[in-house]
Amino acid sequence: MCVESQARFLRYHPLMLKEQTSPLDTVTDPVAVSSYQYCVYGVTLQSDIPLALSTDGFGEFAQIELRNAPASCFSDAQRELPAEQHSGSWFKFGRLRDHSSYVRWEGLGEFLVSARGHQITARQFDEANPESFQVYLLGQALSFALVKCGFEPLHATTVVVNGEAVVFLGGSGFGKSSLAACFLEAGCRMLTDDLLILKKFAGGFLAYPGPPRIKLFPKVARRFLGNASNGVAMNSETKKLIFPLGTIRRCSIPAPLKSIYTLAAPREVFRKQPVRIETLSPRRSFLELVKNTFNYRVVNSERLERQFNETARVVSVAPVKKISYPRVLTYLPAVRDAILEDLDSRKDEQEACDD
Repeated sequence: MCVESQARFLRYHPLMLKEQTSPLDTVTDPVAVSSYQYCVYGVTLQSDIPLALSTDGFGEFAQIELRNAPASCFSDAQRELPAEQHSGSWFKFGRLRDHSSYVRWEGLGEFLVSARGHQITARQFDEANPESFQVYLLGQALSFALVKCGFEPLHATTVVVNGEAVVFLGGSGFGKSSLAACFLEAGCRMLTDDLLILKKFAGGFLAYPGPPRIKLFPKVARRFLGNASNGVAMNSETKKLIFPLGTIRRCSIPAPLKSIYTLAAPREVFRKQPVRIETLSPRRSFLELVKNTFNYRVVNSERLERQFNETARVVSVAPVKKISYPRVLTYLPAVRDAILEDLDSRKDEQEACDD
């Protein structure tokens, strides 16, 4: 547990609850009695599926039910898929007539997300590793429920530095998790890998913890975690592995948002280029956050309006900076040091303003 983050959270938490006014923040529908209860991303999961999550936490914003179901429960949904998705694609998605969503990853599992997002029905395929299945259940599949419940998830990896959340934005393959692993080596803790939920409170935003794991290529894991033998294959389409994180490397409570760094695409950077950090204008900051939303599939006027408003609020509070650096493994400690120096300089500026 992060002691510094815990102290900050307990100080901010009553104010944060007072400011939550959206009816979407609280689910009032009854849920079926389930065997397990977990908390992740600020949400309570009532589940009949055992998960590698804490049973303690902060899940006050919504309740989502997870149900395990046999193949027969998904047959009608599969028939509603567009014809081109019935073969040859490892990912399948469909918007169904009852406004629920069907998603499927070959070799892993399939999921039905209810129209309002309060229930996910899931089936793990026989050939899937349970850890891999949970990554997709608690990431991609859960993102559909989160959006339908009124959240705006970001595609981001977040570490906790001196009790505050430092966010890395970027597309798949941009190096978010590798950079985070470098911070873990320096004694920082992981808050969430891949999916981030931010919630407003009186003094800014709180970043909420995700599942206690990180996804890395074996070479990166050996360099920064010291071991790659306990990793589990993420899926058949990548060599990335899933690594569980022990208590010393993870933060299990919300942390105040400090800063957001959007990673330049690898193709934009020369191999021998020095680390460069630039502060983005509000307009560019807004576009970067929208570009890095976690779920593009749920599209309706209500969601787009909410996304616009939530993004504008984040940009008005948190600095967004673009960081460019060569994608060379040995270069990452220098990138980490540049970010830490940038964070310290902002702290000095803030203290000067306070004086």
